[in-house]
Amino acid sequence: MIIPCWRDAEALRRVLAILRPLAGIGEVIVADATETGECRELARAAGCIVAHCPVPSRGAQMNAGAALARGAVLLFHHADSELTAGHLDNLHAAMRDPALAGGGYYRHFDARHPHLRWLEKWARRLNDWGGTIFGDQSLFVRRSHFEKLGGFADIPLMEDVEFSKRLRRSGPTRLLDPPMRSSARRFTRHGPWRTTLTNGALLALYHCGVAPARLHRIYYAAR
Repeated sequence: MIIPCWRDAEALRRVLAILRPLAGIGEVIVADATETGECRELARAAGCIVAHCPVPSRGAQMNAGAALARGAVLLFHHADSELTAGHLDNLHAAMRDPALAGGGYYRHFDARHPHLRWLEKWARRLNDWGGTIFGDQSLFVRRSHFEKLGGFADIPLMEDVEFSKRLRRSGPTRLLDPPMRSSARRFTRHGPWRTTLTNGALLALYHCGVAPARLHRIYYAAR
């Protein structure tokens, strides 16, 4: 399992505590780009492998983590997403199919924010129709397949969208239950409608050919 991290010690502390009692995880690698050492100290104290990344770039961080991994299956998991034994059991069961290249989990928003729940139905349908598997859905991929694809593109934004597209084209993929419960902090901090519309606009611009570096500037200006 590879966890990219940047300035999010609180979420990292929480997810490492959740992971500690779970079986079926060969190794946990924290790819951290935080300027201070707090996140790396947390990771080492929890027995994780640490990849110290010089600049925050999620694609580059996940590639750095993958380079240290020894497992046959790579699971890229966000620090603010919740992993359970059920997620791991279904992942192991799915990967018994040797033809499967990879996939992710269906999305489930935090139950404390019911005004976002309407998005889940549409996200599930889009995934079933071959839509993007986003990073907060905990992308997983066979290591051999990941290496064949050349890993994530070293771009400042949309690295998950770009990788998902190549992964879908390269072989069979599967979305798993239970849905991945991801924090709605960004939605509630900046407003659900504003965040949803901003994300939708950025995706549309990306698909229209706008460079990820320019989208990165727009994204952080909007935040």
